[in-house]
Amino acid sequence: MSHSDSQAAQELAAVASAEQTEQAAQAAQAAASQKRKKLFTLLGGAILLAALAYGTYWHFIGSRYVSTDNAYTAAEIASITPAVNGIVADVKVVDTQYVKQGDVLVVIDSSDAKLALLQAEADLDRAQRRVQSYFANDAGLAAQVLAREAEQNRAAAQVLSAQADLQRAGLDLHRREALAKSGSVSGEEVSNARSTLLTAQANMKVAEAGAIQAKSNRNATIGAQQASTVLTANTTVATNPEVALARARRDQARLDLERTVLRAPVDGVIARRQVQIGQRVQAGTALLSVVPTQSLHVDANFKEGQLTQVQLGQPVTMSADIYGGSVEYHGTVVGLSGGTGSAFAVIPAQNATGNWIKVVQRLPVRISIDRKELIARPLSVGLSMEVSIDTRGGKAAAASPM
Repeated sequence: MSHSDSQAAQELAAVASAEQTEQAAQAAQAAASQKRKKLFTLLGGAILLAALAYGTYWHFIGSRYVSTDNAYTAAEIASITPAVNGIVADVKVVDTQYVKQGDVLVVIDSSDAKLALLQAEADLDRAQRRVQSYFANDAGLAAQVLAREAEQNRAAAQVLSAQADLQRAGLDLHRREALAKSGSVSGEEVSNARSTLLTAQANMKVAEAGAIQAKSNRNATIGAQQASTVLTANTTVATNPEVALARARRDQARLDLERTVLRAPVDGVIARRQVQIGQRVQAGTALLSVVPTQSLHVDANFKEGQLTQVQLGQPVTMSADIYGGSVEYHGTVVGLSGGTGSAFAVIPAQNATGNWIKVVQRLPVRISIDRKELIARPLSVGLSMEVSIDTRGGKAAAASPM
């Protein structure tokens, strides 16, 4: 083989090798492209499957729930205030102490209240005796009226008798004056008859005056009886207004004595104690508070757009940061606030400047907590909560005042 032939063979071998290499590269590139297409297909399928799964979950489950972590425990705290003034004699509790309903919390010195009760009891006894005298006076005046009527009748009879004597004396004088003209009667007899007439006239005036006096006495006695009857009309000693007023003051004094001992109105924990032994307190002064830890509720602040399907009575699942997500509480929606927090602020937001930027508002929703779960896992006021409301079956509910 000549040198030129050998060189041509080498060139042909080089070309064939280059073609094989190019074909191998093209095959590798095609395989890689096919693999990429397969991976993209798998990835797209996974994304589609995840989207489908999420859409299914949201349609059947997730869309029924609205949740927020802007929620806190709260309670209707009982404020302990005295109803009477006085000096604190004893304080039975300290902050964080658990008390039961009826336990003694604070004792106010009762010396003044005891004296006031004794005075009120004495006033009641005096009022009862005074009213009893009214009834006795009524009976006495009734007897006096009968006596005055008898006196008036006697005076009337005396007037009739005086009238008869006057008529008789007048007739006797008339006869004697007629007989005196004929000389049958002496002048002395005429004078005596005239004197008898004058005496009869005087007696008549006395009898008339006595009748007037008897009538006036009877009228005065009747008036006194009526005035006395006004004090006792339609009453007994027990129901008389004076006795009732004295009894009410006695009862008030007794109540004031009982109020010198302040008791717990509910079961709970003592908080914000501000009273010390020896301190003079005024009625209405806040001394301490009782937090009913077994009657807590949750105030959850939801965004206004989340409340479309929220309504009263819907079930709620909650968790507290203090115990973590492994401990769940259950409750129900019991109320929606009548306004947002900013609406009730001391200085409400004023958006009339022209630079208004819309801020999504939150509306407080009150949620009850299962009492048994609270007893098993106690909570305190103000703890952070995560809340999820199941709106299943709920209808759009307008925010109504609690």
